[in-house]
Amino acid sequence: MKLRDKTESAGVARLVMHRCDELGAITDEPGFVTRTFASPAMTRANKLVASWMREAGMTTHQDAVGNLIGHYGGTDSKMPILLLGSHLDTVRHAGKYDGPLGVILAISCVQRIHQRRISLPFAIRIAGFADEEGVRYHTAYLGSKALAGSFNAADFEREDEQGVKMSSAIRKFGGDPAKLKTCAVNPSQLLGYFEAHIEQGPVLEKHNLSVGVVTSIAGQSRYQVHFKGKANHAGTTPMDQRSDALCAAAEFILKAEDHAKKTPGLVATIGCIQALPGASNVIPGDAILTMDIRHQKDTARISAAGKLKKMADSLAARRGIKVSVQLVQATQSAPCSAKMTQLLGVAVGGHQKHVLKLASGAGHDAVVISKITPSAMLFIRCKDGVSHHPDESVRISDVKVAYDVMSSFIQLLAKHHA
Repeated sequence: MKLRDKTESAGVARLVMHRCDELGAITDEPGFVTRTFASPAMTRANKLVASWMREAGMTTHQDAVGNLIGHYGGTDSKMPILLLGSHLDTVRHAGKYDGPLGVILAISCVQRIHQRRISLPFAIRIAGFADEEGVRYHTAYLGSKALAGSFNAADFEREDEQGVKMSSAIRKFGGDPAKLKTCAVNPSQLLGYFEAHIEQGPVLEKHNLSVGVVTSIAGQSRYQVHFKGKANHAGTTPMDQRSDALCAAAEFILKAEDHAKKTPGLVATIGCIQALPGASNVIPGDAILTMDIRHQKDTARISAAGKLKKMADSLAARRGIKVSVQLVQATQSAPCSAKMTQLLGVAVGGHQKHVLKLASGAGHDAVVISKITPSAMLFIRCKDGVSHHPDESVRISDVKVAYDVMSSFIQLLAKHHA
């Protein structure tokens, strides 16, 4: 497989950026990029990306959970499959590249293979995962879990902020919870999984490099912490007789921050907080918050979670209120495949002066897929390391390098599998 010339690569990079702009215009919130699981915007996004897949010579379908699947090559049902992809959902008020860039790059690579009629010893399947961020139902990786066969059917009973059950949302989205098992791929048929993604950090920019090779992905634990005090009148209740749940939550938030700062490699984030009953003249009787804990080592993450729970119990007892700490989701750290990572390093070395290897503090669909097949990830430089924000930005020159690297990586896999 010969590499395209510089002019062709630059043209592809421009097309990729244009398609990211097109997809970024599809949103559930005008003025922002917001596409949550099984939303109207996700319906429109899947339709648009499916048209690009078909243009690249792929057959497409949306599975029972809502993943968009494109398939190329391999009329033999026993032919191995290289899985490529990333997610098409976003956080609220997101940027245009976290997730979609990886899907669009994969489609562009397949389109080149199709146009040049290149024969591969494996089929290629692209997954545009329906949910990676976990915004709507507060549990991540719904799409990749369905494909990996590890989706927990109990999650169908989860409700969003409007009280809509996940099962109902999926049916409205065109899916069918009763056919969950049809989403799963046969692991024995997979050659491996590859995902390209913006770095979501400053390391590549610091080293002035376009792309980097991911070695591992941090483990993650998500909790809901509920402080329960007693609501009372804000004007008539003396300060020393209050059971203020929000004050307890505020103290805990600072304790969590302090503990993370003192623990090397640990990050702890309180991303959402709700005070009830939510009136300016009422002492909050309930404070409900989310807590996200991550570390490259699972033992350190689990230990930190235990210590933070004890802190919550202690301060609640001191303040005379109750607290419950509920685990919502936990994922183990995921090392990338040594063999695939080595090949990816060779591919990067052909297009960049230095091969930088780095770990990911963010979670990715590769966390789930790596449980069933060897996986590799390529990071792409993003401006100032900003992600999950409208200011998310990538350079067209870096997208070109990423495209060239992906094409070389597929070429190397073909040679090794021939």
